[in-house]
Amino acid sequence: MLIGENILLALNGLRANKMRSLLTMLGIIIGIASVIAIMTLGDSISKSVEDSMSSMGVNNITMGVSQKSTTTETTASGMTFSRGPRMAQLSEEDYINEEMLTDLLERYPEQITGFSLQESIGSGTIQKGSATASISAVGVNAENLESADLTLLAGRTLTERDQSEARRVALVSEHMVKNVFGTANVDVIGQTIDVLFHERYYTYTIVGVYEYEESEMGFSTSSSEETQTMLYLPLRTAREQTHNRKGYSQLTVLTSPETDTVSFCTTLETYMNSRYYSKNESFEIRTMSLESVIESMTEMLSSVSLAIAAIAAISLLVGGIGVMNIMLVSITERTREIGTRKALGAPNSSIRLQFITEAIVLCVIGGVLGILLGVGIAAIATNAMGYAVSPSVDGILLSVSFSAFIGVFFGYYPANKAAKLNPIEALRYE
Repeated sequence: MLIGENILLALNGLRANKMRSLLTMLGIIIGIASVIAIMTLGDSISKSVEDSMSSMGVNNITMGVSQKSTTTETTASGMTFSRGPRMAQLSEEDYINEEMLTDLLERYPEQITGFSLQESIGSGTIQKGSATASISAVGVNAENLESADLTLLAGRTLTERDQSEARRVALVSEHMVKNVFGTANVDVIGQTIDVLFHERYYTYTIVGVYEYEESEMGFSTSSSEETQTMLYLPLRTAREQTHNRKGYSQLTVLTSPETDTVSFCTTLETYMNSRYYSKNESFEIRTMSLESVIESMTEMLSSVSLAIAAIAAISLLVGGIGVMNIMLVSITERTREIGTRKALGAPNSSIRLQFITEAIVLCVIGGVLGILLGVGIAAIATNAMGYAVSPSVDGILLSVSFSAFIGVFFGYYPANKAAKLNPIEALRYE
């Protein structure tokens, strides 16, 4: 008998016993839905996290001065031991300075495209009459400002001339403009603001207004006036205000798209520590690649999803046993039919194939329903969590294949039992 005819016979059998077939498929549906929902949810979270971190710059490397983890000391008796680090303050020679950055650019011109630098001034308050606004001021260079990806609503951005001349100009948020000037639509370009830092006022001229995003600072308060937004200054202006002539304790290295940032991290650490920090007893240079962080997080989320999915897949075993049970019942009910077919010359292989096909069709239909249910559950869950739905293609293909495998595995024993029935006894079966 052709496979197509076997499939039609299987579908007819399902239609003839709808409720029994549905209850049989329930274990398969629940198992597949659980696996698909978990894997889709895991993939959606992984993709959202990856996209979010990628927008920060996959090719960025964070390089900073870090205190050495252990200190080796020698006792009077000549014995050496290691102990945890003592807190130490950075001195002028411990910072990463401009000479080091120039050296890195000259040594690795194909890998390094620039450096994202900033100087934090801290929190401050702007007051104009009775209106106030809370800000966090930071001095940035052109590369850092570009990575901030601000949407300019009015005026201009910070220029190279602002940087070189250390002008007291600032980029402010529309939120701050609304709080201080009463409306975000007012033309504030060229106006000055007085900012209170540590009991001292500093005056800046507004040259640009950028679009405020609520997640900008990662938090907000119930009061609009207390919501803290960023105020961007030229890097040199901020460094003069903080009297920082030493250098940088941390910065971001911008690399070319072709650079393998994971291996380049090791290269940078080795070079900086061997050339500039080899004699430094307290501090060393450490680097971290955003790409390696993304890979680690993705791998961790995938491992957790697979582990949970494997636990959920246990219900597939229960579903498979249900399929085997219903196939045995079906064989008992159709004993005379099997005997008639064998009496008419049907070979054992034909009988076996028919019942295996029925088991496969039963499992595949259950698998498809489980996939639809699983994707639906995952879509609801991911939308509720604020992530974009990213169906697990691998999980879907694996589920369909596993459904067919369950059909073959748990359907073979009943099918083989049917194929080995004695035709005379089968025809006499009541």
